[in-house]
Amino acid sequence: MSVYIGLMSGTSLDGISAAAVRFEDDGPTLAPELLAFVGTSYTDSQRERLRAALTTGTAQEYCRLAFDLGGWLADAAVAVLAEAGVPRGDVRAIGSHGQTIWHEPPHSTWQLGAAAVIAERTGIDVVSDFRVRDVAAGGQGAPLVPIADALLFAGDGWRALQNIGGIGNVTVVPPNGVLEGVRAFDTGPGVTVIDAVTRTLMPDLQFDADGRHAAAGQANEAVVAELLSAPYFAAPPPKSTGRELFDARYVERLIARCREESPACTDDDIIATATLLTARSIADAYRRFMPEPVAEVLVSGGGAKNPALVAMIERAVAPLPVRAFSERYFDGEAKEAVAFALLAYLHVQGRPGNVPRATGARGPRILGALTPA
Repeated sequence: MSVYIGLMSGTSLDGISAAAVRFEDDGPTLAPELLAFVGTSYTDSQRERLRAALTTGTAQEYCRLAFDLGGWLADAAVAVLAEAGVPRGDVRAIGSHGQTIWHEPPHSTWQLGAAAVIAERTGIDVVSDFRVRDVAAGGQGAPLVPIADALLFAGDGWRALQNIGGIGNVTVVPPNGVLEGVRAFDTGPGVTVIDAVTRTLMPDLQFDADGRHAAAGQANEAVVAELLSAPYFAAPPPKSTGRELFDARYVERLIARCREESPACTDDDIIATATLLTARSIADAYRRFMPEPVAEVLVSGGGAKNPALVAMIERAVAPLPVRAFSERYFDGEAKEAVAFALLAYLHVQGRPGNVPRATGARGPRILGALTPA
């Protein structure tokens, strides 16, 4: 069986996740064998270049960033190969998500990370630009992980697989991974608002490590309720969102509203409010749009490492049990990288990679563009 590599750089801009995986055909589903996972944090200068590209930039800056990011992604692929001890000749393809710079469905979507640079530096075929075809077919281009949730992580009963990256997204998976029953959508902010609020209030921090500041604060329920009245949360799936909605102005408004509602509020109180917003948005989405008899929620992504956030989610969705993805499978940080390895596998096999019920596309489509080595 050939090995596939998945590369993921998410909305939170924390770094690149790389996974080396083998897939074993197991009837209607696939069994993933995770050979290695490597997470590489961005340097401060890399992160600032990416963050700046999300708001402003010249053609020269975007061009240079695309090639430089391709090099960073190639380095991550080489690192995970070394960790797995797999010869390059055994790797069939790399699936690279790249970095989303702009996402405006159903009109367009744009991911940077020159695939040709990755192919040139690794000597391995690269499949990239996965979202474009789905958007061209009238879809949201997101979420793309549902195909992996269904084919790799289905159980005996209904499951909700909640990813908490920069943006939160959920996949509702029927028993045994029947694709016809899969639904998925973005629930709202994951850690992007929490991180941005933390950086604004405490410039020496990149994020609220272990949720310590949220745990020490008292969330403002009125501000959370007000924020949840925004049209996005009431809009029915399929839907997707990103930093285009939860941007710097959104963060400024959240902080200002906390101080208006309670002039004596502390920085910890504001971070707790941002954290509760994510938890309540997930619970609100479940109540509105998840009629299936879901028996458990499996959480993954960077937000799953925040105990204060997970505790808030547990309280918000009770009595529905919430468990770490790693309790059932492997490190949840690897999950999205594994999903993009699967999308590369499906592309090579000539099989569709989208779930039209999740994205709203006109039908199944083979996703991605192949760059031969």
